[in-house]
Amino acid sequence: MAKQKGLIGILMWLVGVIVSLAVGFGMTSGTLVVPYIPDIIVVIAGWVVVIATLLGVIMAILDSVK
Repeated sequence: MAKQKGLIGILMWLVGVIVSLAVGFGMTSGTLVVPYIPDIIVVIAGWVVVIATLLGVIMAILDSVK
């Protein structure tokens, strides 16, 4: 049962990473817009999401190796 919880946790983490990257890249490309917020702020926020997600992935990998 513990192995199953671990597998589900990894799957949920992976889905979260994919969704975060999809939203971030959608915001940076202009495909995903936020009404009433200037485009430049949406693009910057998109890059923040992408960079934070990638840093989180790197940190998680380093933590699991350690």
